[in-house]
Amino acid sequence: MNANANAILVVANETVTGQALIDAVKRRAGSEPSSVHVICPQNQTKHGYVIYDETIRSAAENRLRMTLAQLAEAGVEATGSVMDPDPYSAIMDALGERDYDEIIISTHPDTRSGWLRQDLITRVGQATRRPVEHVVVDLGHHDGDEAIRTLVVANRTVGGQALIDRLKDLAADGPHRFIVVCPQGGDGGEDDEAHQRLAQTLARLQEQGLEAIGQVTHPDPFTAIQQALHFYGIDEVVISTFPATRSGWLRSDLVARVEASTDKPVHHVVSEAARAEANA
Repeated sequence: MNANANAILVVANETVTGQALIDAVKRRAGSEPSSVHVICPQNQTKHGYVIYDETIRSAAENRLRMTLAQLAEAGVEATGSVMDPDPYSAIMDALGERDYDEIIISTHPDTRSGWLRQDLITRVGQATRRPVEHVVVDLGHHDGDEAIRTLVVANRTVGGQALIDRLKDLAADGPHRFIVVCPQGGDGGEDDEAHQRLAQTLARLQEQGLEAIGQVTHPDPFTAIQQALHFYGIDEVVISTFPATRSGWLRSDLVARVEASTDKPVHHVVSEAARAEANA
């Protein structure tokens, strides 16, 4: 990048994919030659008794990838990194590695922002003596991103043709960003299989021209869904299962429980066992 370019540090966690933030970065970067670096402090999940650090970091990395892709679509080339969970420490560490001319910090509205309760904006402005722009992103409302963010939840059926076809049908209605999560199995071998199925499914979706990211997540599917809703700012949910005669998820009434827990649309896709396992 141009050594004389205006260097912008962007700081966001759960709101990093918010359209208000993308617009703010585009506005600042478009005013003069600029270099942009996005940092995502990791967060702690509010759902589940067992915290899976790899799940939290993978979610942060996925949000960062989505943001860099959205910025690229807006004509802004940017770099990014996942940082220390404490946002103030993460900002100080980033400034220790490079001098930035200005900082953009994105938060939830004040009613639900831990960063604002910590008075982060004021503290950073006083400590760095640099311009700090505060951007509020409300993920509870569609914030202007034209793409629908669809959470796809599946384990052994993740490669099923019925699921692939449903996602293609959804994408035919308009731009979608798919986030595929596979709850991990009970032992290391099953975890390896989940990673393999996920990788193969993401490759198939990309071959179909569908934008998709994914991760292997918390073993309990309901907890995995609640975490993903929290992590990604989801607009709708697709749950893929085997038929009722062999689906543990259906026996635990997963679809109805998810429908009762969120106001987002929930789609249920049934994949026949033989076809799902063959495609996986």
